[in-house]
Amino acid sequence: MEQIQKAKEERSLGDLFSELSKETSTLMRQEVTLAQVELTQKATIVGKQVGSLVVGGAVGYAAVLILLVALVIAFTQLISSIFGWTTMTSAWVAAAIIGLVVGGVAFSLITSALATLKKTDLTPQQTIESLKEDAQWIKNQVS
Repeated sequence: MEQIQKAKEERSLGDLFSELSKETSTLMRQEVTLAQVELTQKATIVGKQVGSLVVGGAVGYAAVLILLVALVIAFTQLISSIFGWTTMTSAWVAAAIIGLVVGGVAFSLITSALATLKKTDLTPQQTIESLKEDAQWIKNQVS
């Protein structure tokens, strides 16, 4: 134990700074690697969610189109029987009303999805904390 202490005391200032430089360089490379890993993980999560939105939207779109056609037909018949209008007049009125309702729902869904995506924090928090710790460590080594 005493030999190790003597060896540390006998090292020159140049050796100490050289070692500090090497350790700092290694530490910075590790921090860059950590930042890359963290950002990749966050980008993967966001990418999967966007992919799910696209696929879900396409499937939902097909289902909605079919249901909307059925709804327009049913609404056309209802309007024709209530107001005694021709089928042609009732059809465009029914389609316009259904289109406005569906447009409102679509607007609401899109606004909600965009708000959720905007809240996603892409800042590499672990890397920032680690860099703060590293800065403190370097200060302690120099003093």
